[in-house]
Amino acid sequence: MFRLKYPTEQSDPPLSPRETLPTMYDLPSEDPEESGLPDQFHDFQPELLGLTFCPANYPQDLVFTASDLNLYYDVHHQNWHKRPDWFAVLGVPRLYDGHDLRLSYVIWQEGVNPYLVVELLSPSTEKEDLGETEASDRNGHDSKNSKSVEKPPCKWKVYEQILRIPYYVTFSRYTNQLRVFSLQSGHYLEVPLPEQKFWLPEIELGLGLWEGEYRGIHRLWLRWYDSEGNWIPTDSDRLELAKQEISSIEQRAESAEQRAESAEQRAEYLLQRLKDLGIEP
Repeated sequence: MFRLKYPTEQSDPPLSPRETLPTMYDLPSEDPEESGLPDQFHDFQPELLGLTFCPANYPQDLVFTASDLNLYYDVHHQNWHKRPDWFAVLGVPRLYDGHDLRLSYVIWQEGVNPYLVVELLSPSTEKEDLGETEASDRNGHDSKNSKSVEKPPCKWKVYEQILRIPYYVTFSRYTNQLRVFSLQSGHYLEVPLPEQKFWLPEIELGLGLWEGEYRGIHRLWLRWYDSEGNWIPTDSDRLELAKQEISSIEQRAESAEQRAESAEQRAEYLLQRLKDLGIEP
C-alpha cells in the first residue's frame, strides 16, 4: 500500500523520480514523535470538504470547520490534543468571539463537540485512525512500563468514548476506500456503503466519492452532495457556472440579433421586388 523504503536501490534503466524520491513518510521530522507534515492531498482534500459543507438547516455563521487544527479534549490534561485532518462543529460561531479566526479548538471552552471527523489515512497514522493500535495505547497506559506511565489515548478512543462524535469517516487515497462509522450505543459501527455515499439526515447533506478535477488534479475526492444528489458547488464552480450562463445569454442575444438583421434584410428585399414590379406597398 505504501512505499516506506529509502534510499531506493538503483536499477538499470533507472526508476522514475516518483518511485525513488523520498516522501515525508520516509524522512524524519524535527519532532521525534512526529513523522512529518501533511502532504498536498492533506491540504487539497480538506479544503474541498470545507468549501462544499453547507448544512441546509444551519446558518453558515454557526458552522465551524477546520483541518489540521489542534483539538483539545481533556481539561485535566490540557496539553493532550488530537489534530483531525478535517472536522465540523454545528451550532458554534464560525469566528471566535464573532470576529477572529481560531488558533485551536478547546472543548471545555467551546462547550460543543464536533459532529463529524474525517481522517485521511497515511502510513504513520493509519493504525491509530482505524483503532488498531496496541491495547496499551487504547487504554492510555504503557503496558511495557511497570510504573504505568499515563499516555494520551488514541484517536479512536477520543472520538468514540470521550468526545462521542456521532460520525467518524476515514478515506484512503491509495485504495480510494471510504469508510463511515456511526456512534451507536456508545461504540462505532461501520455503515455499509454500497454506492460509496452516505446520507446524514440531521444536516440534510450527503458525503460521497466524486470523480472530477479539483486543483488541476483528476481523481476521486470526498465531496458533499444535496438532497437531490447534486454535488455542492464551490465558489469557483459557481463563478464558472455564472460565466457559462452569461456566455449563453450573450450567444442567444447575438443569435436573436442576427435573426432580426436577417429578417430586416429579407423585408427590404421583398419591398424592392414589389417596387420593381410597379407595386407600391
